[in-house]
Amino acid sequence: MLICKTTGTVVSTVKHEQLQGRKLLLVRRSGPDGKVSGEPFVAVDTVGAGEGELVIVTEGSGARVLESTHAAPVDATIIGIIDSTAVGGKLSFAKSKGTA
Repeated sequence: MLICKTTGTVVSTVKHEQLQGRKLLLVRRSGPDGKVSGEPFVAVDTVGAGEGELVIVTEGSGARVLESTHAAPVDATIIGIIDSTAVGGKLSFAKSKGTA
């Protein structure tokens, strides 16, 4: 699993039938503090994440384990929204109040 930050949305009017009705988000890998790195990639959102949120992403065969993505041609799936992270007992990220 990866910590990522959502950076935008992807709109695709023509896509595989298994992806119809699914929200696609642009994500970038992130550290536990929310600082992004690396190139953006597309992930299927299964939890209702919004832009700018820190999320948990699973890739590869793990991205297809959920009932909603089983047999779908996906390689990255958002499976959680992170409320906070701590490293070495110190809070490194906390979702702001009022953030979706």
